[in-house]
Amino acid sequence: MDLLSSGKNPAEVIKILTSADPLRNKRQLAVIGPIGKPSHYTGSECLDWAGGKTGEHFSAQGNLLAGPRVIEAMANHFNSSSGSLSIRLLKALEAGQNAGGDKRGKQSAALLVVRAGWGYGGLNDRFRDLRVDDHPTPIQELIRIFHLHQKIFPRPDLGSKLKK
Repeated sequence: MDLLSSGKNPAEVIKILTSADPLRNKRQLAVIGPIGKPSHYTGSECLDWAGGKTGEHFSAQGNLLAGPRVIEAMANHFNSSSGSLSIRLLKALEAGQNAGGDKRGKQSAALLVVRAGWGYGGLNDRFRDLRVDDHPTPIQELIRIFHLHQKIFPRPDLGSKLKK
């Protein structure tokens, strides 16, 4: 965050962070700044299949995936979906799972969206913070929990709904 605040673009931030890290070949990260093209990095020693794709205002990435089709599906669905950021992220996760997902199988899923001062009582930045830690269909469960959370804690930017 400090590097972005100092005027560095996402690609410069990744170069600075990875060049100083002796374990960079085992790392994966993405940086999306307030301006400039997002950037991602996947070290050469990340577990197969690992990689990422960036687009306007997003980065889709992962490791131990069924293949590059997972990232492609996530990126395509994020780009083509409408609604709030939460909904677009959930649709991207669902598309990635439908394209093969994690090659180890299904177990967990999470959604974290931050926005300044939007947490409980305005005391933190957690706009949406939902997780499913152990479930046979974690993304569908995350979507179900999202709909419950949306009813209990409505947010003004939420528009269209995901299929339940």
